[in-house]
Amino acid sequence: MKADSRLSAVLHALLHMAEHPGPMTSDALAQCLGTHPVVVRRTMGLLRDAGLVASERGHAGGWRIVADLSKVNLRQLHEALGEPALFAIGHRQQRPQCLVEQAVNAALDGAFDEAEALLMRRFESVSLADLAADFARRHAAVRKGAKA
Repeated sequence: MKADSRLSAVLHALLHMAEHPGPMTSDALAQCLGTHPVVVRRTMGLLRDAGLVASERGHAGGWRIVADLSKVNLRQLHEALGEPALFAIGHRQQRPQCLVEQAVNAALDGAFDEAEALLMRRFESVSLADLAADFARRHAAVRKGAKA
């Protein structure tokens, strides 16, 4: 199973948008993310449906964040993206009547459920404002190092 990197890409795009003084076009965001503008529009459409971003048409148009960064957490973004699978590993489901497969799947299900619950709690505790502040600290440190 291929890893789903949409959450990471969305966070990347949102942090660029938060730093940008006005709306950002799908083309500009696509360049930041190294993807196609159609992918950006499709993904941003999901965030628009969740009330997190808005789009403006016209010459000065583009995407802008409409949500308060301190009130949006990673879990909300994960949910806005359709709750993609968190883990690339899973269990077999080729012979559900097999008692060995049932025992193995029961053990794995419990472990996966616990891991997912832990990850979701962590996602709830990290806001976009937290990420923006971390970026600002890192950016300031780089700029300070460049002046030295």
